[in-house]
Amino acid sequence: RNRCQRLDLSGNDRNCFLTGNPDSYRNFIGKGLRCLLDVPHTSGQEVYRNAHHSLGRFCSQSSQPLGEKIPSLQISSVVQPPHHFPAWNIQINRSFHTAPSLQAAPVPLFWIIVKPAQKLFAIILGRSIRKWWKALPPNKRELFKESARKNKWKILLGVSSLGVVFVMFYFTHLEETPITGRARLLVFGKEHFRELSQMEYDMWMEQFESQMLPETDARYQVVERVVGHLSESNKDIPQVAALKWVIHVVDEPGVNAFVLPNGQVFVFTGLLDAVSDIHQLSFILGHEIAHAVLEHAAEKASLVHFLDFLSLIFLTMIWAICPRDSLAVVGQWIQSKLQEFMFDRPYSRTLEAEADKVGLQFAAKACVDVRASSVFWQQMELAETIQGQPKLPEWLSTHPSHENRAEHLDRLIPEALKIRESCNCPSLSGPDPRLIFRLNMQHLLESSKGREAPNSTKEDPSKPKVDFPHT
Repeated sequence: RNRCQRLDLSGNDRNCFLTGNPDSYRNFIGKGLRCLLDVPHTSGQEVYRNAHHSLGRFCSQSSQPLGEKIPSLQISSVVQPPHHFPAWNIQINRSFHTAPSLQAAPVPLFWIIVKPAQKLFAIILGRSIRKWWKALPPNKRELFKESARKNKWKILLGVSSLGVVFVMFYFTHLEETPITGRARLLVFGKEHFRELSQMEYDMWMEQFESQMLPETDARYQVVERVVGHLSESNKDIPQVAALKWVIHVVDEPGVNAFVLPNGQVFVFTGLLDAVSDIHQLSFILGHEIAHAVLEHAAEKASLVHFLDFLSLIFLTMIWAICPRDSLAVVGQWIQSKLQEFMFDRPYSRTLEAEADKVGLQFAAKACVDVRASSVFWQQMELAETIQGQPKLPEWLSTHPSHENRAEHLDRLIPEALKIRESCNCPSLSGPDPRLIFRLNMQHLLESSKGREAPNSTKEDPSKPKVDFPHT
């Protein structure tokens, strides 16, 4: 069957927020970090024309080329010709962005509000049990221990019953993830997060009210057309067709974008300045749309809710067993960190990887050059290296590292290219952007080494200079 008509994927934010200053972007570009999407004997303008030529031949579900629906996507203020590589003065948090954590709707909001009260109750209960035990006379303690030994099977049965209740709750609330078919825990219903989306939307609109670009702005129109084409090309997926995608472009230098569960799309102009071409922008927005379609916000909130209930038992035990409050506080901190690094963060990385996979499929069906997806993360890795950002272990982050993300996408690209071909997309013209990036990186590094040698005695090594030659 034509995979344009039915996409069945098997297998298989907080978020990345890249802050930057437009002046610093221009300063870095002016210092000569250029041509990373260029090759010898091929001008940047030619590569740019190739990209827009292929964009003009995009197909959709109606087989109407995107070029006919979008007269022009080439605007100098948004998508720069790729003979400049944007090296950013940025603070990198291991990711692009996932939609903001959404854990505040009428029912979820209630549990969020009572969460501190639940922890306080567990602490008071555990502390009361400890004080009661200490106040018991020695003879009564021995009687209590003897009674516990005699009724150990009853106690074990009670504890086991409590465990069975949690297991039954977990398996009775498992649902199948749309598109991928992955089993996941879902405690909160979709209607709760639709209401939440409106609350979240009102908050963002109030915050960015004075920074919203009008619909007549060329940058707004680019985002609108890209999102429109992605949704049109994937309208055979019920979850995509059911949402009304509303565009909001915020005049903000942060490299950021997110999509609320109700289809409200927010894109910052910093992202439009950061991407190298329209294909990278399409993949990124496909990734964000995937988060909304796969209901990752409700899924993550459900997992946190379930783990919080389990942690109340351990929290009570910690405060009951620890002989002093100071030790109990340390034990509580250790317990919360174990939960964070063993469950919360790995799960977030799993959701990011799934959104990358499904977002790449969305882009492939829209006839995007899916090979540009991994180049984006290689650029992010390069920017991080240039800025001298410390490379934290991936297990400390809620997102995969840029390098691992690029490698993961490289493994998915062959399948995405097959989907693209099955959708009768036009053949990709020009060289592979991944190869272009590698060639220019190699040339850039060789040129940089050649310049460092003769100047090594003149420059202060304590003040490294970011100044790369043109390729």
